[in-house]
Amino acid sequence: MTLVQSAMGGIALLNPWVVIGFVGQGLFTARFLTQWIASERVGRSVVPTVFWTFSICGGVTLLAYALYRQDPVFIVGQAAGLLIYARNIYFILRERTAARNAAAPVAEAPDNLL
Repeated sequence: MTLVQSAMGGIALLNPWVVIGFVGQGLFTARFLTQWIASERVGRSVVPTVFWTFSICGGVTLLAYALYRQDPVFIVGQAAGLLIYARNIYFILRERTAARNAAAPVAEAPDNLL
């Protein structure tokens, strides 16, 4: 048995909760990769919207896994993170709505209505 096989233990049985845990970790890893790539492209640190999308998806997935594991530390950490991620998504959506409303032409009433 190799070291990797030993470390992975019962994963060969494909326990669905372990798969969910790994998917959540994968989503969290994707958020860092997208942030890194976006920052490299512009030559400065940026946080793209997709970072927060991956954060929400990874956080929900890992929270489900934490609930399954009944780990209170993991549960509180993921739940608190989800509040922060959701708040950032709210700010992004609010900013986009304001920008869209500012760019929309204002319809004026014709002068002959009075």
